[in-house]
Amino acid sequence: MDPDWKNLPKHLLDSVVERLVLPSDYLRFSLVCKSWYGIAKDNEAQLSKMTIPMLLIATDIEDTWNLYDVMENKVFDVEISMPNKRYCGCSKGWLITVEKNFAVTLINPFFRIKGSKRKQDSIIPLPPLPPPSKWWALSEKYDHYVFRSTISADPILDTNNCVVVVIYEEANQMAFIRLGKDPTWTLITEMKWRLIEEVIHFGDRFYAVDHWSKFLRFKITAPSSPDIEVLRQHIGIEHGKKYLMISNEKQVLMVRRYFEYEDEDALHGQRVTTGFKIFEFNFDECEWIEKNSLGDVALFLGDNCSISVPISISSEFQSNCIYFNHDIDHDVPVFEHTGCHHSSDFGVYNVNTRSISQPYSTHATTLVKNTKCPPIWVVPTFQL
Repeated sequence: MDPDWKNLPKHLLDSVVERLVLPSDYLRFSLVCKSWYGIAKDNEAQLSKMTIPMLLIATDIEDTWNLYDVMENKVFDVEISMPNKRYCGCSKGWLITVEKNFAVTLINPFFRIKGSKRKQDSIIPLPPLPPPSKWWALSEKYDHYVFRSTISADPILDTNNCVVVVIYEEANQMAFIRLGKDPTWTLITEMKWRLIEEVIHFGDRFYAVDHWSKFLRFKITAPSSPDIEVLRQHIGIEHGKKYLMISNEKQVLMVRRYFEYEDEDALHGQRVTTGFKIFEFNFDECEWIEKNSLGDVALFLGDNCSISVPISISSEFQSNCIYFNHDIDHDVPVFEHTGCHHSSDFGVYNVNTRSISQPYSTHATTLVKNTKCPPIWVVPTFQL
């Protein structure tokens, strides 16, 4: 007698869903039959726990991107339609970019997979940022006008709590807008809050770090400049790039990336990442504490966002390692960037051995090396 898979008890199927790790497995489960789809739909909140980053890689075809699953070591045969340009942020599954008129746009790439019924929901336009200097106006580097950005909530599922914060223009100052509430951007113009290098959202507040590693915290509840609290004063300047991220939903990490240039030429020489330092912020002592190990965690760093993934979610990732991609050099003037001449600067850094290995398959490595845009780490947000 053949098993009656479609009529299995609900509690058994619920327990299966609870054990699914990959979004792709969740989708496969939902496609088995109509009753299984209903179980998947009832447990859709489980999808939000699947923080498995994938890599978007621009192709030579105009406005077309590939999707690479690092865990399954597979380039999916799907076409994601979105502009071949730089994306300055990724949060809650949404990408953030700048248009030619310096307006900001939110794009959900997974609503733009060929054949998707949600394409009409995939783009959320925001107002233009303040008029830039004449150099920006004449430049074709408009998509570099925002250095980094983040959002506090999904702009469709939680519009009332969605705040977009950007770091923009030559002075690296911050601006924010509350979706559905503010008609224009609010600028944080005080000189002491400039040269910001990174901003993230954690809990009900935003956290930022500046050029000197000064650590800031602020909350946005009104269309006025927020009161910014300094949690840690300057700890000195070091060459390299800083990244902020949340680990295990409770820790704030700062990672410093160090690199060198061939021929000692930062404008035209090939960049090579040489190592990283990792710090955890101790909120009781208001101090950055250097960490010599990540434990059972993998970090993913790129030009658009930084992601922390516990290995308990998937043993396919290397623990105590940092997966990194090419990103924009903050020490090189944006007008001197020539495209993807540093695109081979990617790998997996082992924190314990301080060694660097290659993270991708031969096919994916070729795609990353040939792309004209920085690859994008993104956590898929599927909706059934």
